Amino acid sequence: MKVIVRSRFAPRGRGQRLAPVRVAPKVLAGLALLGLGWFGARADETCMSPYMPKITGQEEFVYVWTLGVEGWGDESDKVVTLDVRPGSPTYGQVIHSASVGGRHEAHHGGFTDDRRQLWVSGLDTSHIFIFDVATDPARPRLVKTIKNFAQKTGLVGPHGFYALPGRMLVPCLSNRKDRGGATALVEYSNDGRHLATHWMPTDRDPRGAEIESVADGYGYDARVLPRKNVMLSSSFTGWANYMREFGDLVQDAEAMKQFGQTMVLWDFHARQPRKVFHVPGAPLEVRWAWGPRNNFAFTATALTSKLWLVFEDRDGQWRAREVGHVGPEGQGVLPVDISLSADDRTLFVDAFGDGKCYVFDVSHPHHPRLVHEKVIGRQVNMVSQSWDGKRLYFTSSLLAKWDKKGEDNEQYLKGYSWDGRELSPQFAVDFAAARLGRPHIMRFGSASLYN
Repeated sequence: MKVIVRSRFAPRGRGQRLAPVRVAPKVLAGLALLGLGWFGARADETCMSPYMPKITGQEEFVYVWTLGVEGWGDESDKVVTLDVRPGSPTYGQVIHSASVGGRHEAHHGGFTDDRRQLWVSGLDTSHIFIFDVATDPARPRLVKTIKNFAQKTGLVGPHGFYALPGRMLVPCLSNRKDRGGATALVEYSNDGRHLATHWMPTDRDPRGAEIESVADGYGYDARVLPRKNVMLSSSFTGWANYMREFGDLVQDAEAMKQFGQTMVLWDFHARQPRKVFHVPGAPLEVRWAWGPRNNFAFTATALTSKLWLVFEDRDGQWRAREVGHVGPEGQGVLPVDISLSADDRTLFVDAFGDGKCYVFDVSHPHHPRLVHEKVIGRQVNMVSQSWDGKRLYFTSSLLAKWDKKGEDNEQYLKGYSWDGRELSPQFAVDFAAARLGRPHIMRFGSASLYN
Protein backbone atom coordinates (compact mmCIF):
# COMPACT_ATOMS: atom_id res chain seq x y z
CA MET A 1 0.00 0.00 0.00
CA LYS A 2 1.35 3.39 -0.94
CA VAL A 3 0.33 6.41 1.11
CA ILE A 4 0.74 9.83 -0.46
CA VAL A 5 0.81 12.95 1.66
CA ARG A 6 -0.35 15.85 -0.49
CA SER A 7 1.15 19.21 0.26
CA ARG A 8 -0.56 22.51 -0.48
CA PHE A 9 2.26 24.65 0.76
CA ALA A 10 2.73 27.83 -1.20
CA PRO A 11 5.73 30.14 -1.11
CA ARG A 12 5.06 33.16 1.02
CA GLY A 13 6.40 36.65 1.32
CA ARG A 14 7.67 38.27 4.48
CA GLY A 15 5.06 38.80 7.13
CA GLN A 16 2.63 36.27 5.70
CA ARG A 17 1.38 33.38 7.82
CA LEU A 18 2.62 29.99 6.73
CA ALA A 19 -0.16 27.64 5.68
CA PRO A 20 -0.51 24.46 7.74
CA VAL A 21 0.13 21.00 6.38
CA ARG A 22 -2.97 19.63 4.66
CA VAL A 23 -3.40 16.04 3.65
CA ALA A 24 -5.89 14.23 1.47
CA PRO A 25 -9.18 13.45 3.32
CA LYS A 26 -8.74 9.67 3.15
CA VAL A 27 -5.26 9.97 4.55
CA LEU A 28 -6.51 12.29 7.29
CA ALA A 29 -9.15 9.76 8.25
CA GLY A 30 -6.50 7.08 8.45
CA LEU A 31 -4.41 9.25 10.71
CA ALA A 32 -7.32 9.81 13.03
CA LEU A 33 -8.02 6.09 13.26
CA LEU A 34 -4.47 4.92 13.63
CA GLY A 35 -2.79 7.81 15.36
CA LEU A 36 -0.06 7.88 12.70
CA GLY A 37 0.66 4.21 13.39
CA TRP A 38 0.74 3.42 9.66
CA PHE A 39 3.73 5.71 9.22
CA GLY A 40 5.76 3.40 11.41
CA ALA A 41 4.39 0.13 10.06
CA ARG A 42 6.70 0.19 7.06
CA ALA A 43 9.48 2.46 8.24
CA ASP A 44 13.23 1.91 8.05
CA GLU A 45 15.48 4.11 10.17
CA THR A 46 13.57 4.92 13.32
CA CYS A 47 14.57 8.61 13.32
CA MET A 48 13.15 9.40 9.87
CA SER A 49 10.42 11.93 9.08
CA PRO A 50 6.90 10.44 9.04
CA TYR A 51 6.22 12.29 5.78
CA MET A 52 8.54 10.07 3.73
CA PRO A 53 7.89 6.80 1.88
CA LYS A 54 9.48 3.93 3.73
CA ILE A 55 11.62 0.94 2.94
CA THR A 56 9.29 -2.04 3.15
CA GLY A 57 11.95 -4.64 3.87
CA GLN A 58 15.66 -4.97 4.53
CA GLU A 59 17.69 -1.87 3.70
CA GLU A 60 19.99 -2.50 0.74
CA PHE A 61 22.42 0.40 0.99
CA VAL A 62 23.83 2.68 3.63
CA TYR A 63 24.81 6.14 2.41
CA VAL A 64 27.56 7.74 4.50
CA TRP A 65 28.27 11.48 4.34
CA THR A 66 32.03 11.62 4.88
CA LEU A 67 34.51 14.39 5.72
CA GLY A 68 37.49 14.69 3.41
CA VAL A 69 40.95 14.49 4.96
CA GLU A 70 44.05 16.18 3.57
CA GLY A 71 46.29 13.56 1.98
CA TRP A 72 43.55 10.88 1.84
CA GLY A 73 42.31 10.01 -1.64
CA ASP A 74 40.84 13.03 -3.40
CA GLU A 75 40.75 14.88 -0.02
CA SER A 76 37.10 15.87 -0.59
CA ASP A 77 33.86 15.35 1.30
CA LYS A 78 31.84 12.58 -0.32
CA VAL A 79 28.79 10.33 -0.14
CA VAL A 80 30.02 6.76 0.26
CA THR A 81 27.67 3.84 -0.51
CA LEU A 82 27.91 0.52 1.32
CA ASP A 83 26.18 -2.68 0.24
CA VAL A 84 24.28 -4.21 3.18
CA ARG A 85 22.21 -6.76 1.24
CA PRO A 86 22.50 -10.16 2.99
CA GLY A 87 24.00 -12.73 0.63
CA SER A 88 25.44 -10.12 -1.71
CA PRO A 89 29.03 -10.83 -2.83
CA THR A 90 29.87 -7.25 -1.79
CA TYR A 91 27.99 -7.33 1.53
CA GLY A 92 29.57 -4.97 4.05
CA GLN A 93 31.77 -3.33 1.42
CA VAL A 94 32.03 0.08 -0.22
CA ILE A 95 30.58 -0.07 -3.72
CA HIS A 96 30.54 3.61 -4.72
CA SER A 97 31.61 7.10 -3.69
CA ALA A 98 30.69 10.51 -5.07
CA SER A 99 32.77 13.53 -4.11
CA VAL A 100 31.51 17.10 -3.91
CA GLY A 101 34.90 18.79 -4.34
CA GLY A 102 36.67 20.37 -1.39
CA ARG A 103 36.28 20.02 2.36
CA HIS A 104 33.18 21.64 3.83
CA GLU A 105 32.90 19.96 7.27
CA ALA A 106 30.47 17.27 6.15
CA HIS A 107 27.93 16.61 8.88
CA HIS A 108 24.22 15.81 8.60
CA GLY A 109 21.81 15.04 5.78
CA GLY A 110 18.34 13.76 4.94
CA PHE A 111 15.93 12.75 2.19
CA THR A 112 13.20 14.81 0.56
CA ASP A 113 9.61 13.73 1.25
CA ASP A 114 9.51 11.76 -2.02
CA ARG A 115 12.86 10.22 -1.07
CA ARG A 116 14.27 10.79 -4.52
CA GLN A 117 16.95 13.19 -3.31
CA LEU A 118 19.46 13.17 -0.48
CA TRP A 119 20.44 16.60 0.84
CA VAL A 120 23.72 16.95 2.75
CA SER A 121 25.64 20.00 3.92
CA GLY A 122 28.91 21.41 5.19
CA LEU A 123 28.98 23.14 8.56
CA ASP A 124 31.97 25.28 7.56
CA THR A 125 31.12 26.61 4.07
CA SER A 126 27.32 26.27 4.49
CA HIS A 127 27.06 24.70 1.05
CA ILE A 128 24.20 22.26 0.46
CA PHE A 129 24.69 19.33 -1.89
CA ILE A 130 21.73 17.55 -3.46
CA PHE A 131 22.12 13.98 -4.69
CA ASP A 132 19.81 11.99 -6.93
CA VAL A 133 19.37 8.59 -5.24
CA ALA A 134 16.33 7.41 -7.21
CA THR A 135 17.81 6.94 -10.68
CA ASP A 136 20.46 4.48 -9.48
CA PRO A 137 20.19 3.85 -5.72
CA ALA A 138 23.57 2.10 -5.62
CA ARG A 139 25.29 5.13 -7.18
CA PRO A 140 24.01 8.49 -5.85
CA ARG A 141 24.77 11.36 -8.21
CA LEU A 142 25.36 15.02 -7.31
CA VAL A 143 22.81 17.09 -9.25
CA LYS A 144 22.77 20.48 -7.55
CA THR A 145 24.82 22.61 -5.15
CA ILE A 146 23.36 25.52 -3.20
CA LYS A 147 26.23 27.92 -2.49
CA ASN A 148 24.32 31.04 -1.44
CA PHE A 149 22.69 29.68 1.72
CA ALA A 150 24.40 32.18 4.03
CA GLN A 151 23.61 35.11 1.76
CA LYS A 152 19.95 34.11 1.40
CA THR A 153 19.25 33.34 5.04
CA GLY A 154 21.77 35.24 7.16
CA LEU A 155 22.69 31.92 8.74
CA VAL A 156 25.62 29.52 8.64
CA GLY A 157 25.96 25.87 9.57
CA PRO A 158 22.90 24.21 8.00
CA HIS A 159 22.83 21.22 10.28
CA GLY A 160 20.08 18.79 9.36
CA PHE A 161 17.42 18.10 6.74
CA TYR A 162 13.98 16.97 7.85
CA ALA A 163 11.38 16.16 5.20
CA LEU A 164 8.10 18.05 5.22
CA PRO A 165 5.52 17.83 2.44
CA GLY A 166 7.13 19.46 -0.58
CA ARG A 167 9.92 21.07 1.39
CA MET A 168 12.90 20.68 3.66
CA LEU A 169 13.15 21.88 7.24
CA VAL A 170 16.77 22.91 7.90
CA PRO A 171 17.85 23.62 11.50
CA CYS A 172 20.96 25.80 11.61
CA LEU A 173 23.75 26.13 14.16
CA SER A 174 24.93 29.69 13.74
CA ASN A 175 24.45 33.10 12.14
CA ARG A 176 26.41 35.00 9.53
CA LYS A 177 26.78 38.19 11.58
CA ASP A 178 28.85 37.09 14.58
CA ARG A 179 29.07 33.29 14.00
CA GLY A 180 27.70 32.73 17.48
CA GLY A 181 24.92 30.40 18.62
CA ALA A 182 21.87 32.60 17.91
CA THR A 183 20.19 30.97 14.94
CA ALA A 184 16.99 29.87 13.19
CA LEU A 185 15.08 27.15 11.40
CA VAL A 186 14.93 27.49 7.63
CA GLU A 187 12.60 26.02 5.02
CA TYR A 188 13.54 25.27 1.42
CA SER A 189 11.41 23.90 -1.39
CA ASN A 190 12.42 20.53 -2.77
CA ASP A 191 13.74 22.27 -5.88
CA GLY A 192 16.14 24.35 -3.78
CA ARG A 193 14.34 27.68 -3.24
CA HIS A 194 14.48 29.47 0.11
CA LEU A 195 10.94 29.81 1.46
CA ALA A 196 11.02 30.91 5.09
CA THR A 197 13.24 31.62 8.09
CA HIS A 198 11.99 31.15 11.66
CA TRP A 199 14.31 32.72 14.22
CA MET A 200 14.68 30.99 17.56
CA PRO A 201 13.15 32.75 20.57
CA THR A 202 15.51 34.74 22.79
CA ASP A 203 15.20 36.62 26.06
CA ARG A 204 15.14 39.84 24.05
CA ASP A 205 12.63 38.53 21.51
CA PRO A 206 10.67 35.57 22.91
CA ARG A 207 8.31 35.61 19.92
CA GLY A 208 5.36 34.83 22.18
CA ALA A 209 6.93 31.81 23.86
CA GLU A 210 6.73 31.04 27.55
CA ILE A 211 10.31 31.00 28.87
CA GLU A 212 11.01 28.51 31.65
CA SER A 213 14.39 30.00 32.63
CA VAL A 214 16.33 31.40 29.69
CA ALA A 215 15.93 31.68 25.92
CA ASP A 216 19.39 31.57 24.34
CA GLY A 217 18.35 31.39 20.67
CA TYR A 218 20.57 28.37 19.95
CA GLY A 219 19.64 25.50 17.62
CA TYR A 220 20.64 21.99 16.57
CA ASP A 221 17.94 19.43 15.72
CA ALA A 222 14.21 19.75 14.99
CA ARG A 223 11.61 16.97 14.78
CA VAL A 224 7.83 16.90 14.40
CA LEU A 225 5.04 14.97 16.11
CA PRO A 226 2.26 15.65 13.57
CA ARG A 227 -0.71 14.22 15.46
CA LYS A 228 -0.08 16.64 18.35
CA ASN A 229 0.85 19.57 16.06
CA VAL A 230 4.14 20.06 17.89
CA MET A 231 7.73 20.44 16.82
CA LEU A 232 10.67 20.18 19.20
CA SER A 233 14.06 21.79 18.61
CA SER A 234 17.30 21.45 20.54
CA SER A 235 20.53 23.46 20.86
CA PHE A 236 24.30 23.24 20.50
CA THR A 237 26.81 26.00 19.74
CA GLY A 238 27.92 28.39 17.01
CA TRP A 239 30.52 28.29 14.22
CA ALA A 240 33.13 30.04 16.38
CA ASN A 241 33.11 27.04 18.74
CA TYR A 242 32.48 24.01 16.54
CA MET A 243 35.20 24.96 14.04
CA ARG A 244 37.76 25.32 16.82
CA GLU A 245 40.20 22.65 18.04
CA PHE A 246 38.46 20.84 20.87
CA GLY A 247 41.51 20.80 23.13
CA ASP A 248 41.79 24.58 22.94
CA LEU A 249 38.05 25.10 23.29
CA VAL A 250 37.65 23.22 26.57
CA GLN A 251 40.37 25.37 28.15
CA ASP A 252 38.57 28.59 27.25
CA ALA A 253 36.11 29.23 30.10
CA GLU A 254 34.22 31.97 28.23
CA ALA A 255 33.83 29.89 25.07
CA MET A 256 32.51 26.94 27.10
CA LYS A 257 29.68 29.16 28.30
CA GLN A 258 28.55 29.53 24.69
CA PHE A 259 26.64 26.26 24.46
CA GLY A 260 22.91 25.75 24.26
CA GLN A 261 20.84 25.08 27.35
CA THR A 262 17.36 25.10 25.87
CA MET A 263 14.80 23.12 23.92
CA VAL A 264 11.86 24.81 22.23
CA LEU A 265 8.36 23.41 21.79
CA TRP A 266 6.67 24.87 18.70
CA ASP A 267 3.17 25.06 17.29
CA PHE A 268 4.12 23.16 14.16
CA HIS A 269 1.51 24.49 11.73
CA ALA A 270 2.01 28.11 12.76
CA ARG A 271 5.78 27.72 13.22
CA GLN A 272 5.23 29.58 16.48
CA PRO A 273 7.40 28.87 19.55
CA ARG A 274 5.21 27.95 22.51
CA LYS A 275 7.59 27.12 25.35
CA VAL A 276 11.34 27.28 25.98
CA PHE A 277 12.54 24.53 28.33
CA HIS A 278 15.71 24.81 30.39
CA VAL A 279 17.86 21.78 29.46
CA PRO A 280 21.47 22.66 30.36
CA GLY A 281 24.46 20.98 28.76
CA ALA A 282 23.78 21.11 24.99
CA PRO A 283 20.78 18.86 24.26
CA LEU A 284 21.45 17.35 20.83
CA GLU A 285 19.35 14.80 18.91
CA VAL A 286 15.55 14.76 19.32
CA ARG A 287 13.78 11.40 19.06
CA TRP A 288 10.00 11.31 19.29
CA ALA A 289 8.27 8.12 20.34
CA TRP A 290 6.24 6.43 17.60
CA GLY A 291 3.39 4.90 19.64
CA PRO A 292 -0.03 6.53 19.04
CA ARG A 293 -0.39 7.36 22.75
CA ASN A 294 3.27 7.98 23.55
CA ASN A 295 3.51 11.73 23.71
CA PHE A 296 7.18 12.09 24.57
CA ALA A 297 10.65 12.55 23.13
CA PHE A 298 14.16 11.82 24.38
CA THR A 299 17.37 13.79 24.08
CA ALA A 300 20.84 13.54 25.61
CA THR A 301 22.97 16.46 26.78
CA ALA A 302 26.52 16.28 25.47
CA LEU A 303 28.28 18.31 28.14
CA THR A 304 26.48 16.90 31.21
CA SER A 305 25.89 13.28 30.05
CA LYS A 306 22.21 13.35 30.99
CA LEU A 307 19.11 11.82 29.47
CA TRP A 308 16.12 14.14 29.28
CA LEU A 309 12.47 13.44 28.56
CA VAL A 310 10.12 16.02 27.05
CA PHE A 311 6.54 14.87 27.63
CA GLU A 312 2.90 15.88 27.81
CA ASP A 313 1.51 15.47 31.32
CA ARG A 314 -2.00 14.43 32.32
CA ASP A 315 -3.14 18.05 32.23
CA GLY A 316 -1.99 18.47 28.65
CA GLN A 317 1.02 20.56 29.63
CA TRP A 318 4.41 19.92 28.05
CA ARG A 319 7.36 19.54 30.39
CA ALA A 320 11.07 18.65 30.30
CA ARG A 321 12.64 16.43 32.96
CA GLU A 322 16.04 14.86 33.56
CA VAL A 323 15.52 11.09 33.76
CA GLY A 324 18.95 9.46 33.70
CA HIS A 325 22.71 9.57 33.36
CA VAL A 326 24.84 8.19 30.52
CA GLY A 327 28.00 6.41 31.66
CA PRO A 328 29.39 6.18 35.19
CA GLU A 329 27.87 8.67 37.62
CA GLY A 330 30.08 11.68 38.08
CA GLN A 331 31.85 11.18 34.77
CA GLY A 332 31.23 12.89 31.44
CA VAL A 333 31.29 10.63 28.39
CA LEU A 334 29.96 13.13 25.79
CA PRO A 335 26.79 11.39 24.53
CA VAL A 336 26.31 12.47 20.93
CA ASP A 337 23.67 10.42 19.11
CA ILE A 338 20.63 8.42 20.19
CA SER A 339 18.23 5.99 18.53
CA LEU A 340 14.81 5.01 19.90
CA SER A 341 13.44 1.64 18.80
CA ALA A 342 10.21 1.46 16.82
CA ASP A 343 8.33 -0.01 19.79
CA ASP A 344 9.57 2.85 22.03
CA ARG A 345 11.09 0.39 24.49
CA THR A 346 14.84 0.58 23.80
CA LEU A 347 17.10 3.60 23.57
CA PHE A 348 20.62 3.33 22.13
CA VAL A 349 22.99 6.13 23.18
CA ASP A 350 26.44 6.66 21.63
CA ALA A 351 29.11 8.24 23.83
CA PHE A 352 31.99 9.78 21.93
CA GLY A 353 34.23 10.06 24.97
CA ASP A 354 34.56 6.37 25.82
CA GLY A 355 33.52 4.89 22.45
CA LYS A 356 30.60 2.97 23.96
CA CYS A 357 26.98 2.42 23.01
CA TYR A 358 24.79 2.42 26.11
CA VAL A 359 21.48 0.56 25.77
CA PHE A 360 18.57 1.57 28.00
CA ASP A 361 15.24 -0.10 28.61
CA VAL A 362 12.83 2.84 28.39
CA SER A 363 9.60 0.88 28.71
CA HIS A 364 8.96 3.29 31.58
CA PRO A 365 10.27 6.46 29.92
CA HIS A 366 10.55 8.40 33.18
CA HIS A 367 12.82 5.69 34.58
CA PRO A 368 15.35 4.46 31.98
CA ARG A 369 17.27 1.35 33.01
CA LEU A 370 20.72 0.48 31.62
CA VAL A 371 20.62 -3.08 30.24
CA HIS A 372 23.73 -3.32 28.07
CA GLU A 373 26.85 -1.43 27.07
CA LYS A 374 29.29 -2.16 24.27
CA VAL A 375 32.61 -0.64 23.23
CA ILE A 376 32.23 0.17 19.54
CA GLY A 377 35.62 1.84 19.06
CA ARG A 378 38.01 4.34 20.56
CA GLN A 379 35.51 6.96 19.48
CA VAL A 380 31.94 6.56 18.25
CA ASN A 381 29.46 9.11 16.99
CA MET A 382 26.35 8.32 14.94
CA VAL A 383 24.00 5.35 15.24
CA SER A 384 21.32 4.26 12.76
CA GLN A 385 18.84 1.53 13.63
CA SER A 386 16.64 -0.55 11.35
CA TRP A 387 12.91 -0.47 11.98
CA ASP A 388 12.78 -4.13 13.03
CA GLY A 389 15.44 -3.35 15.64
CA LYS A 390 17.73 -6.15 14.48
CA ARG A 391 20.50 -4.09 12.84
CA LEU A 392 22.46 -1.06 13.96
CA TYR A 393 25.20 0.83 12.18
CA PHE A 394 27.80 3.06 13.83
CA THR A 395 30.19 5.71 12.52
CA SER A 396 33.13 7.38 14.20
CA SER A 397 33.58 11.07 13.34
CA LEU A 398 32.12 13.95 15.33
CA LEU A 399 33.81 17.04 13.87
CA ALA A 400 37.14 17.30 12.07
CA LYS A 401 38.70 19.35 14.89
CA TRP A 402 36.95 17.45 17.68
CA ASP A 403 37.91 13.90 16.68
CA LYS A 404 40.55 12.24 18.84
CA LYS A 405 44.21 12.28 17.89
CA GLY A 406 46.81 9.59 17.17
CA GLU A 407 45.77 5.94 17.49
CA ASP A 408 42.44 6.95 19.04
CA ASN A 409 41.45 8.64 15.78
CA GLU A 410 39.73 5.56 14.38
CA GLN A 411 37.52 6.17 11.34
CA TYR A 412 35.03 3.43 10.50
CA LEU A 413 31.54 2.24 9.79
CA LYS A 414 30.54 -0.87 11.73
CA GLY A 415 27.47 -3.05 11.41
CA TYR A 416 26.01 -4.84 14.44
CA SER A 417 23.08 -7.13 15.14
CA TRP A 418 20.85 -6.76 18.20
CA ASP A 419 19.04 -9.77 19.68
CA GLY A 420 17.31 -7.88 22.46
CA ARG A 421 20.15 -8.54 24.89
CA GLU A 422 23.48 -7.91 23.21
CA LEU A 423 25.10 -6.05 20.32
CA SER A 424 27.14 -8.42 18.13
CA PRO A 425 29.55 -7.25 15.38
CA GLN A 426 28.76 -8.26 11.79
CA PHE A 427 31.20 -6.27 9.65
CA ALA A 428 33.47 -3.24 9.73
CA VAL A 429 34.88 -0.89 7.10
CA ASP A 430 38.09 0.96 7.93
CA PHE A 431 37.64 4.37 6.28
CA ALA A 432 41.15 5.44 7.27
CA ALA A 433 42.82 2.43 5.62
CA ALA A 434 40.68 2.97 2.52
CA ARG A 435 41.57 6.69 2.51
CA LEU A 436 37.86 7.55 2.25
CA GLY A 437 37.71 10.13 5.04
CA ARG A 438 35.87 10.56 8.33
CA PRO A 439 32.40 8.94 8.22
CA HIS A 440 29.60 10.90 9.86
CA ILE A 441 25.85 10.66 9.13
CA MET A 442 24.22 7.53 7.68
CA ARG A 443 21.01 7.11 5.70
CA PHE A 444 19.42 3.92 4.34
CA GLY A 445 18.60 3.24 0.70
CA SER A 446 16.73 0.60 -1.30
CA ALA A 447 15.92 0.12 -4.98
CA SER A 448 12.50 -1.19 -3.90
CA LEU A 449 11.41 2.40 -3.23
CA TYR A 450 11.50 3.25 -6.93
CA ASN A 451 10.06 0.13 -8.60
